Amino acid sequence: MLALTALLLGSVVVDLLYLGRINGRALLYRATVLGCLLVMREVHARPSTPLGRGTQYVSLVLSSTCIVGLVHEMGGLDSPFVILLPIMPMSIALLFGQNRRATFISSAMGLLGTGVLVLLWHRPLPEASTWLMLMLGVGVLADVLCRQALYVHQAEQQMRLERARRETLEALAQSEHRRAQSEKLAIVGRLASGVAHEVSNPLAYVGSNVDFVREELLAAASLDREALAEVLSETRVGVQHIQQIVADLKGFSRMDTNETAECALSDVVADAMKLASLKLRHVALLRTDVPVDLPHVVAVRQRLVQVVLNLLVNAADVLESRGGHAGEIWVTGRIEGANVVLLVEDNGPGFAPHVLPRLFEAFFTTKGPERGTGLGLNLSRELVEQFGGALTASNRPEGGARLRITLPIPEELLSSRVAVMGSA
Repeated sequence: MLALTALLLGSVVVDLLYLGRINGRALLYRATVLGCLLVMREVHARPSTPLGRGTQYVSLVLSSTCIVGLVHEMGGLDSPFVILLPIMPMSIALLFGQNRRATFISSAMGLLGTGVLVLLWHRPLPEASTWLMLMLGVGVLADVLCRQALYVHQAEQQMRLERARRETLEALAQSEHRRAQSEKLAIVGRLASGVAHEVSNPLAYVGSNVDFVREELLAAASLDREALAEVLSETRVGVQHIQQIVADLKGFSRMDTNETAECALSDVVADAMKLASLKLRHVALLRTDVPVDLPHVVAVRQRLVQVVLNLLVNAADVLESRGGHAGEIWVTGRIEGANVVLLVEDNGPGFAPHVLPRLFEAFFTTKGPERGTGLGLNLSRELVEQFGGALTASNRPEGGARLRITLPIPEELLSSRVAVMGSA
């Protein structure tokens, strides 16, 4: 814009050199062109509106007309100002590269103005054809520049959108990771009393055995090696039991991978039961019926373990709060059509009618703040849905709650299963 302004104002010096005077009408044309270009730049910098686009196109037509008038006033096609005719469309293509319509209007006005000058100055047909072909070529070149600028702008916009989308997804993944970790730690906290009990028992006899060995070593003249070996063996079993509990809790609370893979529901349930037993052993009898030959599902195994564990601990909390009745929890796996279904049921009071519709809402809980965050079932449903499945809740006809996990069987496993059943 500054270069074009300098060119138009600097052309006043050419008036003095070319005409020996300043042409008032030519000066008016220059001022009008500059005014129109300033208006178009201001309109272009603001959000697009019908009035703004109309103002821009009127200014463009007026400025192109003034350019033609300036060339005519200064001597027509023989004047040095004729260079402004091809400069105008090229300038519009560079200044407003995303607006092909503006470039087309400027090129069309330049071609039309050149035709008018050819007629007014009575140019022969070969010269007239040359000028018209030149302006037509300039118009095509200006359109090519405009399209290239538009493609570059669209590519940059797409890159910005892609970068923003990637950053959003990364932030969402980090938030999901932190939320899953927080809920894992909350579950571990709810298992704390069971962990203390499971650790205190082996610790008690480990300490007792150590004291016995110490006393034997200090007091006995002759050692009963077989008795000491048996005591140390029992001690080792206790230490290994404590190590296993710690390892299970550590492995559960750490998120090692986010990648999905085929996994067996029987293994998932076994891992969840190992951790849930710390609480269930003193609350309810756990019965499982998950065949090992169930088709595998595609999921992040640790996260699926977290879902099953959360359902088991929730059931244990309900049965524990009821008290005074033999609690039972059933975990059942089966095939239904193209899906594998896992049921977690209990013989507790079930879900109240006003609770069931809100069960999976974030932060909704019927427990006290020390017993839950209100995020466990909400997060569990989201995790199951990430694997293409669904988590639903209902009441058992016999009484008690029922949580149902439905996961699709992978297409290749489903096809092979159908083929085997067909051949049988």
